[in-house]
Order: sequence, then structure tokens, then C-alpha cells
Amino acid sequence: MTEEPGGPPVEWVEYTDPLCPWAWGSEPVFRRLRAALPAQVRRRRVFCVLFDEDDDPAPDPAAETAWYAGYVDEVCRHTGAPRAARLSRVAASSWPASLVAKAAELQGAEVAERVLRRLRETVFVLGEPADTPALALSAARGTPGLDLARLSSDARSGAVLERVRADRAEARRPVPEACTAPGGTPHPGAARETADGGHRYALPTVLVRTPAGRRLVPGWRPYGAYSAAVRELCPRMRWEPEPDPAAPDEALRRHGSLTGPEARLLTDGPWPPAGAVRVETGNGPLWLHPEEAATHPATRPDAPSTP
Repeated sequence: MTEEPGGPPVEWVEYTDPLCPWAWGSEPVFRRLRAALPAQVRRRRVFCVLFDEDDDPAPDPAAETAWYAGYVDEVCRHTGAPRAARLSRVAASSWPASLVAKAAELQGAEVAERVLRRLRETVFVLGEPADTPALALSAARGTPGLDLARLSSDARSGAVLERVRADRAEARRPVPEACTAPGGTPHPGAARETADGGHRYALPTVLVRTPAGRRLVPGWRPYGAYSAAVRELCPRMRWEPEPDPAAPDEALRRHGSLTGPEARLLTDGPWPPAGAVRVETGNGPLWLHPEEAATHPATRPDAPSTP
């Protein structure tokens, strides 16, 4: 997809949270989209803080964990995404993971993608959500190209805190059409009511904008819904909505880790590639490139074991 001379600037805004199960299930489609969108499109990720620090604690944490594990299982049945064999707890807060993910953006897009992915995998592969600063930084440790000392410093900085605060506030100012959403999916994505009577975007939600208009794609949607939004809003833009799938070994090297649904959508060839490291989950494996496996939380000596 390339922009013709004189075409409008395009902004692609992704509202998400590192610990959201629907966002985790949308990763195959979003990874494909990121590969197809050209450098001219400004991509921006907004962390919505799904688990907020002022949420009331559960009166029965064990019962809440059992309920939430069932909810995640139901979401993963719809999306096909892996889920942890055992969830240790419901995340206490999205702030630590969001701060680390936002700080990682200061080290470039590739590092940011890898760090966010590891943060997602803490809860949906390992069952140990990165809901403290120490856990979030530990998940990122060893990410290729990452300066961990800088990440730790940036994640504690006032500048990154203000960026996440701005993300949280933006997510709670949804465009009017976000308050209603069409059906046709288990997660249609209408904006969620907040405790103060306002609303925030459902996760994930994508907003495509140009000076001439916008298109909203909320909830869990197929790849074609996103490419259609771009075509409708930017008819002059050259759009190649079906990027060729990569060879399995190249895709795994590029992304570091792939789920079964991602392998089916993003690769073409015998799966898994030679040398891929298999990590068991509660409903299917996660595959790691050997270089990723060398530092991944799932392969560390203290990694949670599968029952």
C-alpha cells in the first residue's frame, strides 16, 4: 500500500492493552496488517489501562481468578489463541505493563513489538501476568536489540508516565460511533461504560483517520474489515491487502514467537520449521525461534510448568 502524490496523510490508531485477551486473539490479523501497512502510514498504539489501579479489589481473589480463567478460555475458543494451562491470578494492574510497553517504543518499532508481545505472553502463555514493574521488566529481559537499563529508567520516568496517562484519557474519549457497533462477531466492540458514567473504547479497536474523515473498526474483526476501512477512506491509496505469506523459518525469525493461528495466516510451508522451540499451553503450542527461546520467560528455569 503506497500513497499517491498529493494524497492525504493517514493515521492508524490501535487502542489496546498488554493484558487484554481479545487483543491477544487479534494478534494474527494485526501482525499481518503491520506487515502490509507502508511506512507512510503513521501507526500509533494507545494503551487503555484495562486493569486500573483504582479498581476495587475482589472480595474473593480465588473465585475471581476462576471466573476470569473461564472467561479467557471462552475468548480463546472464539479466537483460537493459546491460553495458559493455569492462571495464577487476575492482573492487579495494567499500569506496569503499559509503562514498559510505552517505554519500549523509545527504542524503535521492532523492539516495541517484541516487548509488547512478551508482556502479552506472560498472562496468556505463562499464566503469570506482568502486573508489577519487576515482572514487566523481567518479561522484557533479553529481548533482541533491547537496552534493558534504558527501558527500566524510561519506564520510571515522568515523561513515559504522562504518555500513558494521555493514552488512558484518550481511550476514555471515544468517537460517538464507538458507542454502537454492528453485530456479526462474538465481540462486536461497542464502547464500554466506565464507573464514572463515561465510556472507553472496547479492546481492541482501530481508528483510521485522514483530514477528510475516519473509519472505526471495533472489537474482534477479520482482516478484510480493516483493509476495507482503508480502501473506503483512502480510495486513491494503492493498497495491497493480501501480502504474500512468508516461509515458516523467516516468519518465526522475524516475529520471535508464533501461535498456531499466526502460523496458518502468516506462513506458507511445512510447519514447524527446523529448530523451532515448542512451548505448551492449555490449548495448543506457542513456537519460539531458537534465539528468542534463549531468553524467553517460558524457557527460563523458574518458568511455570504445565500441569
